[in-house]
Amino acid sequence: MTVVAMSHGELSRFDTLMRVERGELRVDDAAALLGLKRRQIFRLLDRLRTEGAAGLISRKRGRPSNRRHSDALREQIIAIVREHYHDFGPTLAREYLIERHGITVACETLRQFMIQAGLWKDREARRPRPYQPRYRRDCRGELVQVDGSKHWWFEDRGPQCTLLVFIDDATSELMHLRMVESENTFAYMDAMTAYIEAHGKPVAIYSDKHGVFRNNTASAKGDGMTHFGRALETLNIEIICANSPQAKGRVERANGTLQDRLVKAMRLEGIATIEAANAFLPGYMARHNQRFAKAPFDPLDVHRPLAPHDDLKAEMVWREQRTVTQALTLHYNKALIILEPTEISRPLAGKRVDVCEYPDGRLEIRHEEHILPYRVFDKIRQVNQAAIVENKHLDAALAMAKAMQEMLPPRKRNNNEPCRRSQGAHLFPPPQPQEGAPVKRKRGRPPLPRLSPIEAAQRMLEPL
Repeated sequence: MTVVAMSHGELSRFDTLMRVERGELRVDDAAALLGLKRRQIFRLLDRLRTEGAAGLISRKRGRPSNRRHSDALREQIIAIVREHYHDFGPTLAREYLIERHGITVACETLRQFMIQAGLWKDREARRPRPYQPRYRRDCRGELVQVDGSKHWWFEDRGPQCTLLVFIDDATSELMHLRMVESENTFAYMDAMTAYIEAHGKPVAIYSDKHGVFRNNTASAKGDGMTHFGRALETLNIEIICANSPQAKGRVERANGTLQDRLVKAMRLEGIATIEAANAFLPGYMARHNQRFAKAPFDPLDVHRPLAPHDDLKAEMVWREQRTVTQALTLHYNKALIILEPTEISRPLAGKRVDVCEYPDGRLEIRHEEHILPYRVFDKIRQVNQAAIVENKHLDAALAMAKAMQEMLPPRKRNNNEPCRRSQGAHLFPPPQPQEGAPVKRKRGRPPLPRLSPIEAAQRMLEPL
């Protein structure tokens, strides 16, 4: 049995011709119904009798159109668009093809060419992906969404800074707010320590793919876990990274609300520093939760207290391992750390010890449960003296070494060192630029000057 694919018009023509063949319809009436001449009706009847229903199918089906553009012209248009107008829309690209290249082509034809070449997407492909709403967690403390919002929180009264936001997924309750200079590991360690001390340990935190929570590089050392992730794993707190900002929409919407309400609240209080903002945030957080917090589905609070073996302060550190030399020294961040020769440190030659850097700037050398005393010799601050010279040439050699050091740019420390903007005093101050040394210009457009609300109003009232 042969299956014939026919269009709606061809099926209608087949039915009309079969009625003519059965004598139910005259040829003139069939011609009027189909909009054809009498002789065309007779041709179709002959084809129907010899070939059957397949004879009524259009002979042009499956064949290229007689009015189609040649393959050479098509390839020429695609090459021009790919080279000069790859980010243009079909309408704009058509205008430039006519103006600059003398090629006239229909807009819809060019659109199809660009879609087939991968230079354009149709409306359906450009439609944004729908994100279905996700139900809240049942219990308070089951999932805490975490994010950092960089914004002009003090408007023109202070610098741009970052607000770390901890919001409970079950209740939309702001659990902790902290204003910091930048979103970095030590800032999150400080904030997480304060959160756990106030509420206990949550089951999991939900964050983006920031380098604090997830090692995004392919050449990850060791197990590839970040220092913040290692600390939370020790405390039995899970980190879950969202694949898109919409997935953690609760904290993203809270950031938008805070960028409106918190900015205005701090403006009324005249707050212009990070310290004053952190002192103001607990009171504001209570008012915000009273207005926006929801009741959980289950009143059970699943926050867990610290276990007896949990040492919160000792775990929230930047921890790296180093090998002790036979001279009881080790290298960390281009600094030479010299261990004091004690009964505990003497047997450690050739063994691994932990270098722990705290958020407050303290540095400890640990081996198991022992904290080892040490001295630090900063190799960046040392004077690179000249070669061995005679006593009478020493002054000239030192003068030459000093002149060479002043000409050199300040030396950098390790590239993988932590961001210390959230620390207080620490052992590794940044190198100071020399006077008169060229300053490297930042890439991109310089930021526009910000106007105060009074200046903006005065500019609007000025006559044109």
